[in-house]
Amino acid sequence: MSGKSLQDILNGVSTNVADHLRNLPAGPNVYPGVPPEYTNWRDEQLAWQQTCVLFNQSFHMAELLVEGPDALKLLSYLGVNSFARFPVDTAKQFVPCTPDGYVIGDGILFHLAENTFNLVGRIPALNWVRYHAETGGHDVTVTLDERSAARPDPFNRTHYRYQIQGPNAVKVIEKATGGPAPELKFFHMTTMTIAGRQVRALRHGMAGQPGYELFGPWAEGEEVHQALVEAGEEYGMRLVGGRAYSTNTLESGWIPSPLPAIYTGEALKAYRQWLPGTSYEAAASIGGSFVSDDIEDYYLTPWDLGYGSFVKYDHDFVGRGALEAKAAGPHRKKVTLALDNADFLKAVNTQLERGLPAKWFEFPSAVYSMHPYDLVKAHGEPGGISTWIGYSANERKMLTLAMLDEEHAEPGAQVSLVWGEPDGGSNKLTVEGHGQVEISATVSPVPYAEVARKIYADGGWRAASA
Repeated sequence: MSGKSLQDILNGVSTNVADHLRNLPAGPNVYPGVPPEYTNWRDEQLAWQQTCVLFNQSFHMAELLVEGPDALKLLSYLGVNSFARFPVDTAKQFVPCTPDGYVIGDGILFHLAENTFNLVGRIPALNWVRYHAETGGHDVTVTLDERSAARPDPFNRTHYRYQIQGPNAVKVIEKATGGPAPELKFFHMTTMTIAGRQVRALRHGMAGQPGYELFGPWAEGEEVHQALVEAGEEYGMRLVGGRAYSTNTLESGWIPSPLPAIYTGEALKAYRQWLPGTSYEAAASIGGSFVSDDIEDYYLTPWDLGYGSFVKYDHDFVGRGALEAKAAGPHRKKVTLALDNADFLKAVNTQLERGLPAKWFEFPSAVYSMHPYDLVKAHGEPGGISTWIGYSANERKMLTLAMLDEEHAEPGAQVSLVWGEPDGGSNKLTVEGHGQVEISATVSPVPYAEVARKIYADGGWRAASA
């Protein structure tokens, strides 16, 4: 790999890695290929709980095809998940960790055919698999299909990828296919015909609502999309634009932005030398009020992200020993924080007053870096970290996804979110001069949406079909 590597970039950092990443110019990830709004983001949010939505996910996620006799062996070696039972036409959330037991990223792993898998999501987890495929002596072939924003031909992907979600999702599928919706267990796949085209379908859902993820050859995507739009007209289906898309996670509870824990450690030096200086990892800006000069304070464990139940010791994998040592805890707990209305409005009101305002709240997502880390205080002392923030029209609330020390994580507990960066803000292009404020918040369940909590616990379509 020619040119500068990530390690070369880090070797030239004059302060520390954490400070370097805090001052990188990059803002939050963008959602290309779709307009910011098709109608308005409020109605688009409401539709995924009340009627139905069609997400176009064809542009913002990378895909990695992994195939060959050692494909399953490689993926099992890198994933904390169990692979004891992973038949063709199923999928799972794939979580790889470093040798020290910190999360690199995650993605959805599709078992497409014998010895053929597709990993879909943000690039850090895919890069980790690519590196080991190239350097680990495995009999595998990997093919990367980069997200649109990172390629010279942004509208020439391998697959289109859509998701239909909401109470009317099944009705839309039935109208589009001209037959009954397939009876599928959660994260199981089948094939259906839409607009005369064969479509792969994964039983899925976001924000607790039932749905399907649909994918197929890129060249057939427009025909399938148009057929879905026509089928959804009588059921109140809305298309979702880039502004609303990233906020559905506030209701479902998935944290989309763990910083890849790869910036330190001799064991990972060769990987940093493999990663180019133009990689996602090299541009991974950190933002928010949580500040440490030790980049390892930003690393997250599977338990931080709510993935503790995924960790299975029935196989050998990278990080197993470290995770076994961490298993007994203590662990931070993933929660939702519901910001106090009066405190939030007071912070917003500073934009209408003379003097230094609070950090601007963008709507509906207020995330302003690639990896947000805000300090959460309990009884005036550090009690955890908030990682995602935005407004839900369904809940009429500003919500954040956070990880709190266990003693502060009981629903109903009162904490405060420190909003804004210290010393007037970092050098990110999305950060204007501002002052920090504290906003009271109530610790709440995750998922926050009641329908999602019921479905992800012991009832509803998801649990019943898992």
